[in-house]
Amino acid sequence: MTPALEILKQVWGYDAFRPMQEEIVNSVLEGRDTLAILPTGGGKSVCFQIPALLRPGTALVVTPLVALMKDQVQNLEARGIRAIAVHAGMNRHQVDNALNNAAYGGCKFLYVSPERLGTSLFRSYLEVLDISFIVVDEAHCISEWGYDFRPDYLQIGRLRETVDAPVIALTATATPEVAEDIMDKLGFSARNLLKSGFERPNLSYIVRETEDKRGQLLDICRGVKGSGIVYMRSRSRCEETAAFLRSEGESVDFYHAGLETRVRSARQASWKAGETRVMICTNAFGMGIDKPDVRFVVHCDVPSSPEAYFQEAGRAGRDGLPSYAVLLWNSGDVRRMHQLESIGFPSLEYIADIYQKLHIFYQIPYEQGEGRQLRFNADEFCRAFALPKPQTLAALRYLERSGHISFTEDADIPTQVKIVLNRTALYGLQLPEPAMEELLERLMRGYPGIFDWAVAIREEALAGELGMGVPAFHQLLYRLSLEHVIRYIPGETADVVLLHHNRLEPGNVDLQEAAYRRLREMSGSRTEAMVSFVQNSDECRSVQLLRYFGQSDSAPCGHCDVCRSLKAESATRSRLEEYLSAHPGATLQEVRAFCANPANKLSPRAIEIYREILDNEG
Repeated sequence: MTPALEILKQVWGYDAFRPMQEEIVNSVLEGRDTLAILPTGGGKSVCFQIPALLRPGTALVVTPLVALMKDQVQNLEARGIRAIAVHAGMNRHQVDNALNNAAYGGCKFLYVSPERLGTSLFRSYLEVLDISFIVVDEAHCISEWGYDFRPDYLQIGRLRETVDAPVIALTATATPEVAEDIMDKLGFSARNLLKSGFERPNLSYIVRETEDKRGQLLDICRGVKGSGIVYMRSRSRCEETAAFLRSEGESVDFYHAGLETRVRSARQASWKAGETRVMICTNAFGMGIDKPDVRFVVHCDVPSSPEAYFQEAGRAGRDGLPSYAVLLWNSGDVRRMHQLESIGFPSLEYIADIYQKLHIFYQIPYEQGEGRQLRFNADEFCRAFALPKPQTLAALRYLERSGHISFTEDADIPTQVKIVLNRTALYGLQLPEPAMEELLERLMRGYPGIFDWAVAIREEALAGELGMGVPAFHQLLYRLSLEHVIRYIPGETADVVLLHHNRLEPGNVDLQEAAYRRLREMSGSRTEAMVSFVQNSDECRSVQLLRYFGQSDSAPCGHCDVCRSLKAESATRSRLEEYLSAHPGATLQEVRAFCANPANKLSPRAIEIYREILDNEG
């Protein structure tokens, strides 16, 4: 047994690797930069976790998925493996403490969100962090030609200039062009792409054209047992659909980025535990969630790209058991997709104008503003300038893509507290509740700097230490603020804009016109690929998807809606030919009666097929 297989068995309890895992692990252990493309649920984490356990030092894991970070850190620590996460929502002291523990505490895995890589605090630790591997999860995010490009990922390429460690890049969704771009951006010493087939043999793709999506969805929820996810574009439709299904007796809840962090966490935990059977959600839900027994994923709107669809649909059936990916569509969806395509790429003149208006709105003069973080309310901004919101948000995303700003939607801004009295005044203070004194003691012990500035606090942990729920904890903070002991800034969810440089004069804002044109063309190609996918009922759904990702030699899956339909038609054709052979003089009325008989189980197209047989016979 190889050392890698021993680790797999001892730590994870598996006797054998999944397809391509061992090849990827061996490539990494040989010290080669490696790009691994595995389908969703293909076991990507094992591909870097085993090599990291077999080599001295700490694996630096870059991922944008905070939920995935927390899950993997929890799972590793449950197996006795030291792991630490650094992500948005942590204050400077917490980050400093985490990085110090990673450097000196025998940590095997350090999970970091990409925006942290460029900070001076993180850079200051590079000399003392013994980095064994640089792991890039969701690696397609580094490609500006990918469907989910994130500029912060470009920091990873710069990291390689100072850190001499092999790169392990992992993704489930990369076209051949994007794969090449990933290896370029990460500075691979040599091309090294390893990928398994994208086939998901246990997953049945079903595409249905329907005007009654709600009725179809109810039928699916009633007809398929087990856990499910239902994706929708609109937050309001998520809530309305959840209410409808609940009124029909289904165990459902809804999830979108507009909910408070603790509400999202509670609903996600309830769904993962099986207490809620079906989650109705936007695409804010699902990233990094490792729930193997999802039996169905339904899309009630056509996704914007095959990459997004493949990743979201792939959350069904990770345990290898039969599961369904259902896409409900109608002609209205196709019209909306083309409209969204136009909205998503406003003119460069419009984008340049939004850049200037952003600075005007916050009264930032020319040659100032670099590094400012702005709490952004899109509705207020659009009202102030009479702007259409969808085009404005698209313009901000392009300003981010072209390097002028960072734009984070629905960022979780943590609760912050500052003690406004000095220590001497606190000692003689008489407070009306014992819990107030205990909370102050914990704040003073656990949060250095709390007398000097407002610091982000871990409200759930503190509430637990005080033996109360989070709502009661918020009330306690509020009452302490009324006593003029603390300044209490409640946490919230908000959009945040970070300015990367001082305000530029009109005409000096480089919007990379050639890149803009190419991105618009590629976006149009993705839209057309999705339209073709839903409208093409003559070719296996799996074959269509796999061809998009560069896999051109795939066999029909045999169980998607197209394959089932073709099988039914073939069986119907054979039965009709047998019947006509036995009844050469059969009238059309007799053939209709034969086709209508449920016992014969013929395709709904039986009469059309009958006419085709007659035509072929001349």
